[in-house]
Amino acid sequence: MTLSLHAFRDDAPEALRLANALKVQLALIDVHRFPDGEIAPRVSATRPTAIVYRSLHAPNGKLIELLLSADALRRNGATRLVLIAPYLPYMRQDAVFRQGEPISQRVIAQLLGVAFDRIITVDPHLHRTPSLGELFPTCKTTRLFGADALISHLSTRPLPVNTLVVGPDVESGPLVRRIAEKLGFEHATLTKQRQGDARVEIRMPDMPPTEGRPVLLVDDICSTGGTLCAAASLLKALHAGPITVFVTHLLGGAPVVGQLLQAGAASVISTDACGGATGIVHLAGLLAGALEGSETLTADQA
Repeated sequence: MTLSLHAFRDDAPEALRLANALKVQLALIDVHRFPDGEIAPRVSATRPTAIVYRSLHAPNGKLIELLLSADALRRNGATRLVLIAPYLPYMRQDAVFRQGEPISQRVIAQLLGVAFDRIITVDPHLHRTPSLGELFPTCKTTRLFGADALISHLSTRPLPVNTLVVGPDVESGPLVRRIAEKLGFEHATLTKQRQGDARVEIRMPDMPPTEGRPVLLVDDICSTGGTLCAAASLLKALHAGPITVFVTHLLGGAPVVGQLLQAGAASVISTDACGGATGIVHLAGLLAGALEGSETLTADQA
């Protein structure tokens, strides 16, 4: 394969799993920090196709590092740049909700779309945007599903056959259905009315019986935990059995996990897109599958 895989040190564990799946060496990007706060990334030798692994949770500083590193890779010989960003930031700000706000989603897409030739991501939060390709019209895009990584993870850790898959709101519907249909479980979706950044009201439509049944409560993203905590509390009030929470992108870290457990969850797991102790559902196999046999590899091998 005429490609190289590059990553930053704080992404090294996840990037190393991808390197092992692809059977390539991982090259770490060194970032020198000046006393005034400016940075100077330095990349290793690159192949014609350079893949950069960078999950963009806590994104503000990472974006500058990433854009400067993309320039360095091109100057160092890369002719094609592929960004693997399991989490894409600022996707939720996809409209002007109050006068004077930006459409942050478009701004970030413009920056990354100019720097990279292909972008691979997992469960991007595209509520009002029809497709990832529409957001990045100048480069090739691949949208992967965290549900597929969870299904692979559960193949050796099966859930009880009467498990009910539940989503906390309408936006979680596609994730819920994908998991439930692949695993053969019943599913239901709750409804949500947001009352602020962290306060939500969850309501229950007609749904299958919950008493005593194990529940897999799933969502694509969890920042403050308000939505999932409210859903877990409602399910416990309905006398549900053990509740396992699965989130593709768990942004809130240990404090949010604690809130979910206090609200009634028996366990919390996530993909390793954002690292952390809950990130036991590894994305490396899913990401490698998106690369193997793709034009990124075959074009360079030809």
